[in-house]
Amino acid sequence: MLPLLPQQELQRLILYITSSLLSTHFFKFFSLYFLFLLYKEHLFVYNALKGCDSMDLINKINILSAAAKFDVACTSSGSSRSSSASSSCGNTVSAGICHSFSADGRCVSLLKVLLTNACIYDCKYCVNRISNDTPRASFTPRELAELTMNFYKRNYIEGLFLSSAVVKNPDYTCEKIIETLRILREEFRFGGYIHAKAIPGASEELISRIGLYADRMSVNIELPSQASLQALAPDKSKSAILSPMKFISSKISQNSYELTHYRRAEHFAPAGQSTQMIVGASPETDYQILTLSAALYKKYALKRVFYSAYVPVSDNPLLPALDTKPPLLREHRLYQADWLLRFYGFSADEILSERSPNFNPLLDPKCNWAVNHPEFFPLEINSAPYEALLRVPGVGVRSAKRILAARKVSSLDFSALKKLGVVLKRAQYFITCKGKVLYGLNLSRIAVEDALISQQGFKAVSEGELEGAKEVQTSLLGDYSTVAPYISAKEEALKCITGQM
Repeated sequence: MLPLLPQQELQRLILYITSSLLSTHFFKFFSLYFLFLLYKEHLFVYNALKGCDSMDLINKINILSAAAKFDVACTSSGSSRSSSASSSCGNTVSAGICHSFSADGRCVSLLKVLLTNACIYDCKYCVNRISNDTPRASFTPRELAELTMNFYKRNYIEGLFLSSAVVKNPDYTCEKIIETLRILREEFRFGGYIHAKAIPGASEELISRIGLYADRMSVNIELPSQASLQALAPDKSKSAILSPMKFISSKISQNSYELTHYRRAEHFAPAGQSTQMIVGASPETDYQILTLSAALYKKYALKRVFYSAYVPVSDNPLLPALDTKPPLLREHRLYQADWLLRFYGFSADEILSERSPNFNPLLDPKCNWAVNHPEFFPLEINSAPYEALLRVPGVGVRSAKRILAARKVSSLDFSALKKLGVVLKRAQYFITCKGKVLYGLNLSRIAVEDALISQQGFKAVSEGELEGAKEVQTSLLGDYSTVAPYISAKEEALKCITGQM
């Protein structure tokens, strides 16, 4: 980037350079066009930085976008695909931009940033905790609003994902968030998507005002139990988190009634509310986490529960060691199970139980359920009800609806199912067409499990990615506390495949 110059000096520089160029009109034209683009880029940065007193705006963006990367309430979470400058474009790892989906299915880019990372709390798992020696920064509401509009006008983003550490107290933090959103909505007439965080402990009046500006709200529950909150986040409590969640849920329900009865009723968080749980920082099992998620969906009508694999940022005996790998496979399995809860009619007790409280790392939850319930299969594809079709591995919501529509016209065979979008590689072991199974299949349990093994899970096991969580989190392969030093990952995988676990 060029050093910042006053606008008049920059114009003189451009005129001087252009006067020294080759006399050929062709080169003059393209040189002038290039310098014009360079001038626009320079002017944008100059105007963006103008009026920033306490800290360079670029440094603020770097600090506060990096601090926001641990907040995963967006659809780009869980992905680790990165790019190199020479071979590709786009990056899901780099902080600053995240992605969400609009009501019509479009993927939209959001500026993902904290209002401030200067926190008064001392949560042991958080990089922004007050006891951590990390660079601090804060946007003023107008700075952040203008920055959002500058990015939007340049087509970098289509919305804002705004969170914040707790500065001074929850009410003060909420007031700063409200002022940012007010400037965007009322002064700049910004109509893009906004996802804003409600701060636990803030007054209901302030939370209500945020909901009138934001499209979606979220309150992070973070840790799955009160015991873990007391141990790792002593400044927070379960009631302080659930109270605003309950209030937002009731306000959304009330607003739905108002919108149908009053012409000028204002929208309150029309995209609903969500929450986030950290996975791997505390010793809860997958069953405990999934049961809590099911209860939150039922009680507070949440749109999404997001799961964040814990990235070690603190050297604390209550937390995983700093060299522990984030449990990304466990996070992935939770998202798969969460999908089964929301769209496939499963309950948490069907997917996991107290006897088997953790996910199978080699099979996705749906395949694992199917293998462990042979009494439900095989399913006749030409007569099975919709609810039963959804439980067949390889049959999704769309393909199940297509099957119902297609079989009204004619009986379906295996080739027809493939055309309808069914993943026969998995479904073939659990269905019949016209009373017959696919010719040549080996339907023994070991053969079926071997065919259904997740390549991602097997890679994680074979490379030992799960061994780092021996002490703090219950392993996906079982309790490692006594046998981990003696049993290799390969032997554990073999036990899982043959059903010995």
